[in-house]
Amino acid sequence: MKVFLPFLLLIIIVSIVYGGAKFWQGHVVFGIIIPYICFVVSLVGFIIKIIRWAASPVPFNITTSCGQQKSLSFIKPNRIESPSSRLCVFVRMLLEVLFFRSLLRNEKVILYGHDRKLIYGSERYLWLAAMLFHWSMLVIVLRHLRFFLEPVPYWVLFLQDMDSAFKSHITPFYISHILVSFGIIYLFIRRFKKRIMYISLSSDYFVLFLIGGIILSGIFMRYIYRADLLAVKAFVFGLMYLNPLPYNGFGAMFYIHICLVSILVAYLPYSKLIHMAGVFLSPTRNMRNNSRMRRHINPWNYHVKEHTYEEWEEEFKDALKEAEIPLDREGGNAK
Repeated sequence: MKVFLPFLLLIIIVSIVYGGAKFWQGHVVFGIIIPYICFVVSLVGFIIKIIRWAASPVPFNITTSCGQQKSLSFIKPNRIESPSSRLCVFVRMLLEVLFFRSLLRNEKVILYGHDRKLIYGSERYLWLAAMLFHWSMLVIVLRHLRFFLEPVPYWVLFLQDMDSAFKSHITPFYISHILVSFGIIYLFIRRFKKRIMYISLSSDYFVLFLIGGIILSGIFMRYIYRADLLAVKAFVFGLMYLNPLPYNGFGAMFYIHICLVSILVAYLPYSKLIHMAGVFLSPTRNMRNNSRMRRHINPWNYHVKEHTYEEWEEEFKDALKEAEIPLDREGGNAK
């Protein structure tokens, strides 16, 4: 059910948008009102999340490290795995954000055979699928900047030409469409592994279905249900400058695509996808591992009334004398 219900929800959303845009002339609702509402919901969610993260105190040095810390001069430290300077932290974060370094070194543990032998293996296929998906999505998002910028920057046109390397007399075929499809399919199939499915939630499948619907509708718009790109750009500029143009000539597929994108944008700060921003504010990643170089004092420390041994001895002096326990104040003689 946690797979079927998210899929059914996506089918209902697509059906409503398709019916509204096709028969009800709902281009204003699905092309203007819903994108604006989703953008506001997403912006508010991001601001609340970031303020909460930034306001959360980090009293201890809790850097995640798996390398030699910088200590004695004759011991070689691992500057990336155990960064002690801001530059090393920056390099570590760069490798994590761009190349998913921790995921590349992630290992799976399974019990194999009749004797239930413990086997360690790599998750290289997961890392490869994640790289294909995220980098392809980045390329697709950057290519879409041509609808938001005028004049279009040279590097956007260059990226578009590189992505459409297999050009012919027909519509250019984008490499990113193939790679992102392989990536999302692998990530979806992986969720059906027994141990992964056990810990998966309905929201995990809904995100995959939603992103898959965005990719599929975008591919359909590119190669089958094509829209006037100049009209699309004018429409997007109208949304950006708060002067929307209610144009009904795009077709239902365009409104399905833009509604699914809007829902994803609104859902981002309230889902696990918020890791795209949270990784930069994670203290286990962005802190320096310099606990041997400087003392970290808990800022939450407050004055605590101390009960010294002398005070304790004075409080229980009679009982201690009765038990013939030596008292420090009386020279160690309780008699």
